[in-house]
Amino acid sequence: MKEHGILIIGGGLAGLTAAIHLALEGLNVAVIEMQQYPHHKVCGEYVSKEIEPYLKRLGVDLKANGAKDISQFQISTADGYIAETDLPLGGFGISRYALDQLLYLRAQELGVRFYFEKVIETVFKENIFTIRTKFGCYSSKIAIGAYGKRSVIDKTLNRDFSKKKQSWLAVKAHYELEDFQEDVVALHNFNGGYGGLSKTETGAVNFCYLVNYESFKEYKDIQSFNTAVVAENPYLQEFLSNAAPIFEKPMTIAQIAFDEKDNVVDHMLMCGDTAGLIHPLCGNGMAMAIHSAKIASELILKYVNESGYNRNELEIDYKKAWSKAFGKRLWFGRKLQSILMNKRLVSMGIKSVGKSKSLLKFIISKTHGELIS
Repeated sequence: MKEHGILIIGGGLAGLTAAIHLALEGLNVAVIEMQQYPHHKVCGEYVSKEIEPYLKRLGVDLKANGAKDISQFQISTADGYIAETDLPLGGFGISRYALDQLLYLRAQELGVRFYFEKVIETVFKENIFTIRTKFGCYSSKIAIGAYGKRSVIDKTLNRDFSKKKQSWLAVKAHYELEDFQEDVVALHNFNGGYGGLSKTETGAVNFCYLVNYESFKEYKDIQSFNTAVVAENPYLQEFLSNAAPIFEKPMTIAQIAFDEKDNVVDHMLMCGDTAGLIHPLCGNGMAMAIHSAKIASELILKYVNESGYNRNELEIDYKKAWSKAFGKRLWFGRKLQSILMNKRLVSMGIKSVGKSKSLLKFIISKTHGELIS
């Protein structure tokens, strides 16, 4: 049995950020992650600048590592009507391949221990977490769940959403397209889904889309679906016709759950997508993952350093802080999603909103937060 002060299950944005934050404060932190770094992930790869000051405090500078400055937003209907505005805070375009690697190297630099193994069981007993993998057994007084959208761990923890079939499928690939506007993140609708386009640090354009499986299943493969459905949007048709794919084949992830989730499960603090997944149309999932790690880390430090602050208070405070930071954004994201999945409503909505940049900015602000220092 290997003992650590803090165990983090999952080494994505939330897990790595929490590891860095806690290691900076001198804690003994270990991360259990299935895959070696670097690796690609299905992700929109646009991150709001609200997290920039916080990451810099952790010793991570996205701009210095090639992230593209994004200041403009576009959204189009399936028939090609487009609305655009400047982003209130702006954001960065950076691949998960690069960003996760950057955070991983920073965590290593601070002495965080990494175990590249798959977790098969978590047990909380007598105030101690015991986490088992195929190759080892680890214990700690504090555990953070940051293992992403869906995992077998959710079933072992008896989480409600893991018992249901989910109808969402996400597809991602990188493309070469020289004349793609570097400072733009674009959201383009098509029948049954929508896709985001933005440049990453390498100059490659990330195209990641979300589609209802009912719309997708009648087609034999992604190429057929892209040709028959995605390319009905004239902007996406132009993109797919002129862009050269970089990946050998697109990446996919199925069974994506946007259900409400508990953010404390069996005394484990859940961060990032493990705690709650905002609809990709909001463009704020990466920033929320990083922010949730900050909230968890600060409360864990209080628990470690203040003798009168107990686990029950830690869990209650985390639930409250998480809900205050993200509850309204998630609610608003669900409402926007229901509109975007209604062909008539999305066309009317975008055409109405497109007449007012201030209204479009207001809608964007409802899914984003303030600068996090």
